[in-house]
Amino acid sequence: MAYLMNCWYVAAWNHEVTNERPLARTLLDRPVVLFRDATGTAQALFDRCPHRFAPLSLGTLDGDTLRCAYHGLEFNGAGACTRNPHGNGTIPKAAKVAAFPVVERHSLIWIWMGDPAKADPAAIPDFACLDPDSQHVGKRYLRVKANYLLETDNIMDLSHIQFLHASTLGSNAVAQATTEVKEDGNTVWSLRMTHGEIMPAFLYQAMGVESGIPVDRWIDVRWNAPANMLLLAGAVPGGRPRGEGRDTPTCHLFTPETARTTHYWFSISFPKAMGPFGAQLAEEQIEGLSVPFRTEDLPMLEAQQNAIGDADFWSLKPILLAGDAAGVRARRVLERLIAAEQTAQDTIAKAAPEAAGA
Repeated sequence: MAYLMNCWYVAAWNHEVTNERPLARTLLDRPVVLFRDATGTAQALFDRCPHRFAPLSLGTLDGDTLRCAYHGLEFNGAGACTRNPHGNGTIPKAAKVAAFPVVERHSLIWIWMGDPAKADPAAIPDFACLDPDSQHVGKRYLRVKANYLLETDNIMDLSHIQFLHASTLGSNAVAQATTEVKEDGNTVWSLRMTHGEIMPAFLYQAMGVESGIPVDRWIDVRWNAPANMLLLAGAVPGGRPRGEGRDTPTCHLFTPETARTTHYWFSISFPKAMGPFGAQLAEEQIEGLSVPFRTEDLPMLEAQQNAIGDADFWSLKPILLAGDAAGVRARRVLERLIAAEQTAQDTIAKAAPEAAGA
């Protein structure tokens, strides 16, 4: 499967990566090992020792180095072998592994799987709602046996919550919401507003609205390539101005593991100005959200993937409904970015032998 390479993907929540033991994670079909060095800085290497190809993630951490469990070669965060415990200790010139640029931001470890020279931290999407200095962040992770683009479709078209999440997140008003799709450069927005809705009980507390009354609810989703989404949801008593309400941000971050499996990090956050109640609310709400995600979304997406198999999505000629517009737009933007990246790579590859011949 073709992936967008020159972009930032989520590799882990920051608490998942420690200096106690390495973390193995397959990203974009490539085995990666993540760890922290002696300064606490996150590092990421290709998870294969160049000696006998043992996974480095089976090894141990010692200060700034990761020691292979098989024959004890040690590697630093740049992928260079720093110690050979055998013979006279000479380090073979080829004793190195690929290192991936890593940035820790917004409670997340971001990784760049493409050309390291193009890894610009400024290109990381804004998820300031996850900053632990200002926010109480409820965090969870799921591994889904489905392609990551199905996850994009799922979040960008939330009309499904009326049916798939009827007793947890939805209501009879959702499918009749007014919707709008906006495209700003390579960013896609899905905007959804329902009127006179009776929401599931736990959402009233999250959105700060009196329980049980009809509300006008908005759910705005921002998509950034390849599959990182910020969802801003809120509600006000029916007929009141939206400005009287507040946005409750949830994040939905997807990184392909393989063509048929996906890493899924999701969150909800509340300002630290809310004090201990905000921390309690973040944990209660993320636990509440994880139930439909785990017991309703996940089985449906995995059933979709099984039905699709290895077929190309568009080759199956899916019919399209009104709610599909944002997801289709996101797919088209991603396809355009991948095509442009591959064209650039082909141009460079073609020019290389010509330059050598000159």
